[in-house]
Amino acid sequence: MNKGRLEAFSDGVLAIIITIMILEIKAPEGHEFSDLKPLIPKFLSYILSFIYVGIYWNNHHYLLHSLSKVNGKVLWSNLHFLFWLSLIPVSTAWMGEHNFEKAAMTMYGVVLLLSAISYIILQYTIMCSEGSNSALRKALNKDYKGKISLVLYIIGIVTAFFNQWVSGAAYFTVAMLWLIPDKRIGRIFSSNE
Repeated sequence: MNKGRLEAFSDGVLAIIITIMILEIKAPEGHEFSDLKPLIPKFLSYILSFIYVGIYWNNHHYLLHSLSKVNGKVLWSNLHFLFWLSLIPVSTAWMGEHNFEKAAMTMYGVVLLLSAISYIILQYTIMCSEGSNSALRKALNKDYKGKISLVLYIIGIVTAFFNQWVSGAAYFTVAMLWLIPDKRIGRIFSSNE
């Protein structure tokens, strides 16, 4: 399979995920600005999740750019990654609908953690597929940012049982950590051209 099909399929799934998230926010019944107040938690959870999906879309693009051949392991690893991302709209809706309550914040963190783990598995699968001298392996090296993210997700999940605002701060911190695109892969490809 050519990687263009894999990219197109993945882009389509990510676009659907974003569409589902926004469709969860319904227009208020009233016509006053005060009628928007109940939508604030939903909108805030949507913004955070939109940022996460955007970050994954951006980094996934670079990740697939490093790929020279697609095999079954890469396909299944990519589907595994997309599966966890597809749960973001459900956890986002639950979190926004219930004003960031503890169970919703915990579930949101679990989905984010498993999305991150599945992304790491996809990276590893591509690195193995491309061989020991792959550009991706050189670019990622020790991946401190990825390891810090996993720790922050776990902190967010555990603290959600005690204080959902600390939990939210952990999830927000990870998003801000990755908001600036990961330049490691881009640098490798620009130096090879």
